[in-house]
Amino acid sequence: MSLEEQIMEEIKTAMKARDKESLEALRAVKSALLLVKTEKGSQELNEAGEIAILQKLVKQRKDSAEIYMKQKRDDLYQKEIKEAEVIGKFLPEQMGTEELEQSLKAIIERTGASTMADMGKVMGAANKQLAGKADGRSIAETVKKLLST
Repeated sequence: MSLEEQIMEEIKTAMKARDKESLEALRAVKSALLLVKTEKGSQELNEAGEIAILQKLVKQRKDSAEIYMKQKRDDLYQKEIKEAEVIGKFLPEQMGTEELEQSLKAIIERTGASTMADMGKVMGAANKQLAGKADGRSIAETVKKLLST
């Protein structure tokens, strides 16, 4: 079953359950996918493209939630977190901290990086290899930690 079909099934389920937050998040995903598909000159959306869109949507929700938390708007914070969780269900399982660290150590060894000046080289390889399995922020933080020690 394609991602679009999964989203449509989830939308039906959310409508029947009258789950407004899930429905809003699912419609945002459907809208983003439709927007990319109908852009001028776009090809068929592959799995990597779908994952990138989902990651972007989750990141937007988490960033908004962070802002709402700083502004002490708990109602909006909870809404954004719930939407991020709903969208996150369609992403591949995220790597744990230890697993991410092991993968990054292997990438650092392979690229020959040894200082913070080599971070860009490591990040390029890591983002390609770990796309969808870890978010960019956690990759960057772990790379900084590993290169600074």
